[in-house]
Amino acid sequence: MRYNPRMRALAILLTAVLATSTGGCGRSKGPSQTLDKYGRALKNHDFGSAYDLMSSGFRGKVSREDYVRMMRDNPREVDETAERLRGKRGSMEVSAEFEYGLGDAMRLVQEDGRWKISTNPLGFYDQSSPKAALRSFIRAYRLERWDVMLRFVPNAYREKMDAPKMKAQFTGPSREQMENLVNTLEANVDEPIIERGNDARMSYGDRFTVQFVKEDTAWKLKDLD
Repeated sequence: MRYNPRMRALAILLTAVLATSTGGCGRSKGPSQTLDKYGRALKNHDFGSAYDLMSSGFRGKVSREDYVRMMRDNPREVDETAERLRGKRGSMEVSAEFEYGLGDAMRLVQEDGRWKISTNPLGFYDQSSPKAALRSFIRAYRLERWDVMLRFVPNAYREKMDAPKMKAQFTGPSREQMENLVNTLEANVDEPIIERGNDARMSYGDRFTVQFVKEDTAWKLKDLD
């Protein structure tokens, strides 16, 4: 695994450090003690010990060699992070995140020693980003929620479309073609999306492109192919 030692890459790495170093603590040590130990390792430039505090998930993505090289290539940023960790104050929230479905995530937090769900469970069809809109569109299609699929139709076409017409478009003579299209979309749902203002686009498959448009704070799908 290769990393370009730029500031942005370092920022992402250090953010991942703080996010994951609290997750592998045993019963005898809480997250605060783990962060203290991590901060001391950074201050002493003991990057091997710092790496050992990372979760198995992180270590599976970033090798020890890459981690140590990144830290050595950016000593000033590492020292600043160590200093900020040393001076941390205030309460700490212990959280966990469970990924499922089409990249959905359920966040949990500890309250009085018990795990509670903090994610809004009613947000079935999120349109806050192009990626969220795409996943929500696919979910609505899979559940045959033709009325919900209308939410993803841009205003310019909305007056000409209703739930029966939406159903006919996806279940009529072109049903097999639409099914294959959605299957391809779902298989490529994590492809990068390029945003420019209120417009966005995602290339997928061999020759297809999804075009998005943002209207009234909600992202919609302007074209699927």
